[in-house]
Amino acid sequence: MTPADLSLTVQHAVRRAVDDGALRVDVPSRVKVERARPGGTGEYASNVALGLARSAGRTPLDVAGILQERLRDSPGILAVDITGPGFLNFTLRADAGGDLVRAIRGAGSRYGHGTALAGTVVRFADVTEPRASVVTDVVLRLLRGQGADADFGGDERIPVRGGAYQPGLLGVDAARWALLRAATHDRVLDGAPLLVQHERNSLFRVRYAHARVRRLVANAAQLGFAPSYETDIHAPELLGVLGDHPFVLLAAARHRAPDRVARHLEATADALLAFQHTVLPLGDEKPSAAHRSRLALAEAAGTVLAGGLSLLGISAPDQI
Repeated sequence: MTPADLSLTVQHAVRRAVDDGALRVDVPSRVKVERARPGGTGEYASNVALGLARSAGRTPLDVAGILQERLRDSPGILAVDITGPGFLNFTLRADAGGDLVRAIRGAGSRYGHGTALAGTVVRFADVTEPRASVVTDVVLRLLRGQGADADFGGDERIPVRGGAYQPGLLGVDAARWALLRAATHDRVLDGAPLLVQHERNSLFRVRYAHARVRRLVANAAQLGFAPSYETDIHAPELLGVLGDHPFVLLAAARHRAPDRVARHLEATADALLAFQHTVLPLGDEKPSAAHRSRLALAEAAGTVLAGGLSLLGISAPDQI
């Protein structure tokens, strides 16, 4: 189960409670689910009960209990606990990683796209300032990826601190990263370090991580095995950032903030590079279900990196 799936599952539980007459509230169009914080239980948490309590005329704990009853047996959920004033905490089943990997493989580069902004109409003003033009281009892609009707022909402008676009000097990829990686109110990145192939170069790290996945898949093929998620893999950091990807894309669209995507790609690359040493058999090891599953997880991370870079208008080479 992905976080997006969990959000939809909780929303459906609210709808069932309303249909049953247990709650008299408007069903929210979206339920926020986030990683559980220190002191909580499980892997994910939601404050939906606190948000519904006033309109329901019930205490948050009452609302949480009503939803808990309707969530206990949901596929992919192992346990639902109530903590604090009414937070719902979720422990996912052991095969949740498999659900996530299969969801990414099924969606491909469109993993994280959705319909959360369907019905939203956005019209941007035409802009000529170089950085504003690049930022607006990416925000249009993000909005459309969430189902919004987004285009030019209006008067909305994204507040952007100006900056030079230098594809002739830096190449298109580095030039775009320099403008997009920094928050729109911050100064653009210095372009020269983005041309150096070093781990301190955030763009290089992201693109290298993608290329590393392609090499792992090729090396595995030479050893006679292919990606296939068959057994649970303990990789909480990597699974966590992959599961967060849909929320990051939606937040980046809502807040007109492409830098959120760039920072998330860095986090994904770092988690992948820390994990990738476990993928291939070592020494006399024979390829096993664990190796095939780790390779499938790495491949999913590569898919997320490629899709995110594509949204930013940046290439994801198979070799660096």
